[in-house]
Amino acid sequence: MIERYSRPDMRRIWSDQTRYETWLEVELAVCRAMEAREMVPAGTADRVRIKVVIEPARILEIESRVRHDVIAFLSHIEEQAGEPARWLHLGMTSSDVLDTSFALQLRQAGGILLGRIDELCTALERRARELADVAMVGRSHGMHAEPTSVGLVFAGYFAEMKRNRRRLERALSNIARGKIAGAVGVYGNITPEIEAEALGALGLVPETVATQIVPRDRHAELFNALALLGASIERIAVQVRHWQRSEVAEAREPFGEGQKGSSAMPHKRNPILTENLCGLARLLRSYAGAALENVALWHERDISHSSVERVIAPDATMLTDFMLHRMVRVVDGLVVEREALARNLELSGGLVFSEAVLLSLVRAGLGRQEAYGHVQRCAMRAHAGEGQFKELLAEDNAIASTIGRDGVERCFDLGHHLRYVETIFQRVFEEEKNP
Repeated sequence: MIERYSRPDMRRIWSDQTRYETWLEVELAVCRAMEAREMVPAGTADRVRIKVVIEPARILEIESRVRHDVIAFLSHIEEQAGEPARWLHLGMTSSDVLDTSFALQLRQAGGILLGRIDELCTALERRARELADVAMVGRSHGMHAEPTSVGLVFAGYFAEMKRNRRRLERALSNIARGKIAGAVGVYGNITPEIEAEALGALGLVPETVATQIVPRDRHAELFNALALLGASIERIAVQVRHWQRSEVAEAREPFGEGQKGSSAMPHKRNPILTENLCGLARLLRSYAGAALENVALWHERDISHSSVERVIAPDATMLTDFMLHRMVRVVDGLVVEREALARNLELSGGLVFSEAVLLSLVRAGLGRQEAYGHVQRCAMRAHAGEGQFKELLAEDNAIASTIGRDGVERCFDLGHHLRYVETIFQRVFEEEKNP
């Protein structure tokens, strides 16, 4: 991932330095398990660890000659550790190191992402509670529908992010698998006991049925969880972009002092943060497709997945980290325009209460379709500019004779629509937190 869209902590996880250090950690864990069974001299792992200083540039130099990354790594270790290094990699294949290390790196990256989701959930809950009673017009098909609450919008995003967190936790649990099972996973020159002890020391568990590699459905689950997380971020971003449109103006992104919106138009204050997030979400989803393509490999393994993972693993996790961090900034700094919210709620002249009138007529004895026709007739006249919706309803003979002017008035009660906000909040912020 380019530096523009990556943050230091996540970039460090995928650096060459961390990758090779993790490989060494795996090799030494296996060596120690063998030491415990007197298969290699006691203290071998410690002697290697003391002597070795990982130098990525030297490993890459060796790799340019031998054309094999793990052999280059082992050669580098042997250059420094000398004789004790011959006890490393006994009975192992390259993927024992690579896949086990990959799991460790993905788990570490996932830990950062879980923390970022928590930060976003904290911001979303704060805004939800702050704006719980702020009414706004709800929209369906982009058109005014019925009243809702700004706080409920943020509460919905909070609940969705909690679902994303659970999906990610589950995927990270399923990816916390290693394999030290040899060339085709049958322990031809190593034992399940050594694998279990080495992986246990690393905080992993053995793959149930390994081939030369850990099956890639596990990895596809993780990348799909990240894709869904990105889609949720995009959903929030699309809403903010709509809110910020000049004709709507209900909310706007934070805009820093000295920030410029356009090279040509000094008045512009564009929703660039959320537009950027929508674009990045498209990229993030593409990695899920690539991960799915990696599942079907030839026989016990081919190498077609490797090149893909070298790109999508660092890129997807870095990008998700960046997107979450940016969305926290957007949510925390979002300026909510209460006057515009109230103005837009009234923009339709009360048409958003049409269902309440319909139901009132039905309860008063009219058939639903007949009642629908009466209300729709008044609504269409209001749309055409022939009068205010409430007055047209009160003056309509069929409606007035059924519920009267007072009955019409009672239908235009904003509080009626928002009376269950706290009930929904209870569900979101108690049940969703402790499912």
